[in-house]
Amino acid sequence: MTGWRRLTSLRPYELVTSAVAGALLISGCGSLPGTQGGSREPVTVMTWAPDTTGADSVNMAGMPAMARTYARWTNERGGIGGHELRVLTCNEQDTAEGASKCARRAADEDVAAVVGSYSRHGRAFLAPLEAAGIPYIGGYGASADEFTSYLSYPVNGGLAALVAGNGEQLAAGCERVALVRPDTLVGDSLPGLLDVSLSRNELPRSHDIRAPEEATSYDFQAAEAAEEAGEDGCVTAVLGKRTETFFDSFRRLGREDSGVRIASVLGSVGQPLVDRTGGRNSPFEGALVTGWYPAPGDARWNEMREVIRKYAFGDNRIDPEDTGVQTTWIAYTVLRAVIEAMDRPEILAGGVSVGLNRGTEVDTGGLTPVLRWRFQDAVGAPDYARVVNGQVTFQVVRNGRLTSAKEGFVDVTETLLDAG
Repeated sequence: MTGWRRLTSLRPYELVTSAVAGALLISGCGSLPGTQGGSREPVTVMTWAPDTTGADSVNMAGMPAMARTYARWTNERGGIGGHELRVLTCNEQDTAEGASKCARRAADEDVAAVVGSYSRHGRAFLAPLEAAGIPYIGGYGASADEFTSYLSYPVNGGLAALVAGNGEQLAAGCERVALVRPDTLVGDSLPGLLDVSLSRNELPRSHDIRAPEEATSYDFQAAEAAEEAGEDGCVTAVLGKRTETFFDSFRRLGREDSGVRIASVLGSVGQPLVDRTGGRNSPFEGALVTGWYPAPGDARWNEMREVIRKYAFGDNRIDPEDTGVQTTWIAYTVLRAVIEAMDRPEILAGGVSVGLNRGTEVDTGGLTPVLRWRFQDAVGAPDYARVVNGQVTFQVVRNGRLTSAKEGFVDVTETLLDAG
C-alpha cells in the first residue's frame, strides 16, 4: 500500500513533465542536442554537507567538492543526456537549522534532486523536501529517516547494514564479542543487529558496552571490553568520530599480546584514519572493518580517481578514499542513469522520482550491486523501508591499507529483516 501511494502521489509531476516535453517537441523547441530547434534545458541539483571545524564537529566538505568536480567532468563531455549539469552546494553546518535551511533553499531553487549529501538531521531536511516533491538521492545514511522517507533513494544500507555485516565478519573468528557503542537511541539498536548475525552462526550474544558520545577518554569502557573479550575474543567499536578515541584508550591497556582482535565499520574507521594514525604502524593494523563498497584500492574506483585527478584542480578536500566522497560519486551515477532513461528536454523533480520508482536500473560499475527502487526491490523491514541494497564488504587493515578480506559482497538482508 505504501508503494502504491508513493507512485500515485507523484504521478501529477510526471504528467506535467510529459506535457511540457510534448509541447516543446511539437513546437520545435525541445529537440535533441545537435538537431534543428535548440538544445535541452540545464538540470539543477544540490549537494549539501557540514563544512565545520572543531573537536566535536563533523566535516564532510569533500562531498560538495566532489559534486562540483563531477559536474565539471560531465559538462566537458556534453552533460547528461544533453543537459548541462548545474550543482548548487550548501553548508549544512551539522545542525538541524542548517539542514532545514539547505532544504528550503533547494525548494526555492526548484532543484531536480538533492544528490550525494550528508546530514544527521533527517527530520529537519526531509519535511521541506517532501513538501516540494524533491527526491533525496544517495544520502550518506547518517540519519535513520533516510531509510523511511518515500522520497529518499539510498545507495547503501546505512549503519544498520554495516553492524549486521560486522557480526557476520566477526563470527568467522571470534568466540566472544564485546560491542562498544554510543549510549543513544541509535546506539540502542546496534546490539540487536550484531547479535542476530552472531546467533545465526551459533555464537553467544555480544557484551553490550554503552559509551558517552562526546567523551575525551574511554578508559573504563576499554577495560571492560578487554575483560569481556578475554583471549581470542574480539572488541568492536562503533562510535563514529570517537572510535579513534576509544581505541587509543584500548591501546593504553597494553594488551597487544592478549590475542584480542579489534574491529569496526566504515564511517568509524576508514583509510584516512589509518593513514593519520601511522599507516603500517597504526593501532588499527590487523583490524576487521565492514564497509558498503569495495576497498579503496580496488580497480573499480579508477574512473573516480581519474576524474578527481583531472577535474578537482588539486582540491585537497576531496579524498578518494573517504566514504563520503565515494558515496557522492555513486549518487551522481544514479542521477546520470535516471536522467538518461527519462530522455526528456526538461528534467523536473517529480519526473526523477517517477523514473526511480518505476524501476530505472543503475549499474555502478560494481561499486554496489545493480540498484533499483521499485516497491518490490526494498528490503521490507519497517525501519529500513527504503533500503534496496542490503549488501556489505569485508575488509581488513594490512600493511596500513584497507584491503579486501573476502571477495564480493555479503548480503545481510535477512539480518535486517530479523532485527527489524
